[in-house]
Amino acid sequence: MAEKGLFLQNIIAIIWDFDKTLSPKYMQAPLFRAYGVDEKQFWNEVNALPAYYRRTGVTIQPDTSYLGHLLTYVKEGIMPDLTNARLRKLGAEIDFFPGIPELFDELQSVLDEPEYREGDLRLEHYVVSTGLTEMIRGSKIADHLTDIWASEFIESPAKPGADLSGDPESGPIAQIAGFLDNTTKTRAIFEINKGVHKLHDVSVNDLIPEEDRRVPMKNMIYVADGPSDIPSFSVVRKHGGLAYAVYQQDSESQFAQVDELLQADRVDAYGPADYTSKSQTAMWLRRHVKKTADRMLAEREKALRSRRASSPVHLGEE
Repeated sequence: MAEKGLFLQNIIAIIWDFDKTLSPKYMQAPLFRAYGVDEKQFWNEVNALPAYYRRTGVTIQPDTSYLGHLLTYVKEGIMPDLTNARLRKLGAEIDFFPGIPELFDELQSVLDEPEYREGDLRLEHYVVSTGLTEMIRGSKIADHLTDIWASEFIESPAKPGADLSGDPESGPIAQIAGFLDNTTKTRAIFEINKGVHKLHDVSVNDLIPEEDRRVPMKNMIYVADGPSDIPSFSVVRKHGGLAYAVYQQDSESQFAQVDELLQADRVDAYGPADYTSKSQTAMWLRRHVKKTADRMLAEREKALRSRRASSPVHLGEE
């Protein structure tokens, strides 16, 4: 641990993907129900968009093309009153796998042991997703999260020459404010690593020594469901952290997918997306939060011993 660093480096961070990791369905399902939209048809349209636009010489990003398509649904009057507030309200209807959100409290209880409390070790949870920030903020796990990296919308874009000293107007979503795809998720990991979300005048591209970073990657556990998260799995593991893959228990194809990730040494372990107390996944996470905490305390003690000067002793008389 850095003696005079920017941060104490006392944080263990669990970074979660969302869809098919924490939730068995895409988080947008309540949105489609609310407006009577055929969910399958929507995603079929989204999957066809890259080839459609390519015929005009335009390349779009498959991971995030659904955001623009949602705006088209708003513009065409299919979702005419879709605001950020409505997205947040619909987030309360998101379904989760068994054991969520109870698992968050169970993992926190690992660090409630006296030696960890004395060492001021803390556990933080982050969601890094290609989904919608406002829906996650409205979900039942929101109070357990330290921060969220996902996609957001602007409701009323600022007009040219407008007075920007006041608050933006509200209204239906009209513009993409920012997005994450499966590659740029790694940027979020580095922002968590460097503490960008805690030091707002610091950029992810700033050169910050390892001893000054808020959450060393070796203190991270990344949990996700499949091949699309390989870039994030790789970044965390390359720097000493852990990667865990989950699959739906009734899906043989998903099981095969995560098993291949393990065989290819992309993840440290995998298990079912069952987070109930006695499940394999819950036990693995509790065990490795504890192991990470023990290693952090051991490293701190080693660093302290290396800095401690020998006490003076009495010399014998000549």
